[in-house]
Amino acid sequence: MSKGPGLFSDIGKKAKDLLTKDYLSDHKFSVSTYSESGVALTTSTVKKAGYSSGDVAAQYIYKNTSADLKVDTENYFHPHASLTAAVGHNQAPQIDLTVTLGTSTFALGAEAGYETTSGKLTKYTAGITVTKPDSSISVILGNKGDTITASYVHYMDELKKSAAVGEIARKFSTNENTITVGGSYAIDPLTLVKLKLNNHGSLGAVLQHEVIRKSFVTISSEFDTKALEKTPKFGASLILKP
Repeated sequence: MSKGPGLFSDIGKKAKDLLTKDYLSDHKFSVSTYSESGVALTTSTVKKAGYSSGDVAAQYIYKNTSADLKVDTENYFHPHASLTAAVGHNQAPQIDLTVTLGTSTFALGAEAGYETTSGKLTKYTAGITVTKPDSSISVILGNKGDTITASYVHYMDELKKSAAVGEIARKFSTNENTITVGGSYAIDPLTLVKLKLNNHGSLGAVLQHEVIRKSFVTISSEFDTKALEKTPKFGASLILKP
C-alpha cells in the first residue's frame, strides 16, 4: 500500500525533487557524521562564481525537541553563527488530512504564516495529492493565491528510480505559464541520469553515481536552448555519509 504525505511540505515534493534536486550550478563537497546519541555533524564547502564559502552545522534531536548550530565562513572569512531551537510544533499552523482507499491515497494540506505583533497573514498555501503505487498527482495553490502548480509523476520501476514527470505552473499576476517536463533513468543500481526542459528553453541534465553506500558524486549542466551563445552552467557535488 502506498503512503501519503505526512506533512504539508511533502505535497508535490516528488515532482519537485525530480525537477530541481541535484541540478547544480556550483561545486560542493559535503561530509556528514551521525552518533547514536542524536547528534549529527555536517561540514560543507561550496565554490560558486569564483567565490568560496564553507559551513559547519551540528544538530541535536531528542524526541520532539531539536537544537541547531551553524557557523558559516564567507570567502573573506567573515564568520557568523546562529543558534535555533524548535520544541514540539511548527512556527506556521498546518492542517493535514490523509485518506487511503484501496491502493490510492488522498492527502490534503494547508499552511499559514502570520506576524505575531499584528496577527496579519504573511503567507497561506494549500495543496492536494493523490498517490498510487506507480504514480502521483499534486495541485498546490501558493504565494497567497497568486500561483497554482499542477504536477504528475509516473514511476517506471518498483524502486521508483526511473520516472517521468510533468509540471504546469501559472502566475496569475503576470499571466505567465511555465511548463516543465523531465524524468530520471537508472542506468544501473548505482548510476542515475536526470533530464528536464521547460517552455522557456532551459535544458538541464544530471549524472549521479553512488561511489559507496550513501555517498554520491553528482555532475550537472544547464543551458538555454534559445540562446546557445550563452555559456552553459556546470556544477559538481561530492557528498560523503557514513
